[in-house]
Amino acid sequence: MEKIKKLWNFMTSPEMVSYIIFGVLTTAVNIVSFGLLRPVIRFNAYWDVIVVNTIAWILSVAFAFITNKLFVFKSKSFEKKLFMRELTTFVEARLFSLVVDTLGMYLLINVLYWNDWVSKIIMNVIVVVINYILSKLVIFKK
Repeated sequence: MEKIKKLWNFMTSPEMVSYIIFGVLTTAVNIVSFGLLRPVIRFNAYWDVIVVNTIAWILSVAFAFITNKLFVFKSKSFEKKLFMRELTTFVEARLFSLVVDTLGMYLLINVLYWNDWVSKIIMNVIVVVINYILSKLVIFKK
C-alpha cells in the first residue's frame, strides 16, 4: 500500500503533471508534423519515413526544450554557460531518442508493415519515457 501511495504522489506531483501535459503537446507537435509532411515528402519507400520523422523530431524538440526548461523543470536561468549545457545535453538526449524512434518507425513500418499512425503512437510512448528519465536525471538536475 505504501508503494502505491508513493507512486500516486509521484504521478500527481506538479512536475509530473506538467511533464505529462507538455509531453502530450510535444507528442502532438511531432505527430501532426509527421502527418502533414508524410503525404508531401516522397523520396522512395524507405527514405521518406526517415526524412519526415526527422523533420517532425526537430520541430518537437524545439518545442520540448522551451517548455521543459521553463515550465516543467523551472530552469529559468539564461546564463550562457548553464543554458548551453542544458541545450547541449537536451539535444544529445533527444538525438538518442531520435535514433530509438527512427529505428522503431523503420522496423514497424518497413519490416513489419504496421500502420504509420499506430507505429508513430507506439514509438512516441517509448520516447516520452526515455526523455523524462534523461531530463530528470541528467539535463535539468537540480
